[in-house]
Amino acid sequence: MNNRFFAVCLLALTAFANGCAPSQSSLPSGKTGMERVSVQLNWYAEAEHGGVYQANVDGTYKDAGFEVEIRPGGRATPVAAEVVLGRADFAITNADDVVLYRAAGSDIVALMTALQDNPRCIMTRKDANVGTWEDLEGMTLQRQEGQGFVEFLRAKGTLEGVQEVPYHGSVSNLVSDPKIAIQGYSFAEPFLAKEAGADVNLLMVSELGWNPYSSVLVTRGDLIKNKPELVAKFVEATTKGWRKYVEDPTEGNKSILAANEHGMTAAALEFGSKALVELARPDGMPVNEIGKMSADRWTALVNQMVEMKLIEPDSVKPEDCFSDQFFTSSP
Repeated sequence: MNNRFFAVCLLALTAFANGCAPSQSSLPSGKTGMERVSVQLNWYAEAEHGGVYQANVDGTYKDAGFEVEIRPGGRATPVAAEVVLGRADFAITNADDVVLYRAAGSDIVALMTALQDNPRCIMTRKDANVGTWEDLEGMTLQRQEGQGFVEFLRAKGTLEGVQEVPYHGSVSNLVSDPKIAIQGYSFAEPFLAKEAGADVNLLMVSELGWNPYSSVLVTRGDLIKNKPELVAKFVEATTKGWRKYVEDPTEGNKSILAANEHGMTAAALEFGSKALVELARPDGMPVNEIGKMSADRWTALVNQMVEMKLIEPDSVKPEDCFSDQFFTSSP
């Protein structure tokens, strides 16, 4: 059992051990009559959460009747536990995490996705001449152990001849040593490396076949069952926020900058919000299709994770991982 799965299981067991039944809403209705809801992020406020901040700052949530609290995350944010225990109504995470949460017994359900293509990449200096996956042989890869993409790369044989070492969230070693490769997101780390003086090449993991939806809005199953109207309105508002953010991130980025207390700069955020457009709209996908998910993609993901022994066979049904009943392609 890898470290990531064990951590997810531990979170679920902690939730059940606490004996706390999830509340129907983490916050009571406000004095203005607005429905108060909370959204737990899986990381510090960045471009990957842009649609949520956009909908909050431009009045989209307010127009839908919501007063929204956005809670930034970090390296060890217990996303599943926060939602399952009712301390948050919604959260942002990734599709492979949804599968892990469900395998661990947490009734987490995906509602919409901002990014069709996963931003995960392996980054090297251009002067390292790594243009293909085969060129990684002889390199040292800094990666976070237990991540699904790492298991996938191992299963593909891509990391044979590659020395694996821990990743500590910095591009500094890559900048100073052409034999270092690091994991990253295509809309974040390349900018940081460029600022530090290094031009880089990217190997996109999605091109090898590991492509979980990213920046996924999730909730718990009981909220869908007991308050479907609330969920429907929130999904619609969040989807509108993402569609606006992808077309013009100006307002959303100002809100993200105000919320980020971990060194985010306006220039880095501008780079990120532009770079994620292709991930949200691959091959020129229409803006009004942002948010959609397919059963085929979820089935493929679950099957991959079984094959990689990240989850037990038959422990997760793909159709339980997501709900498309709230998606609308209207503007």
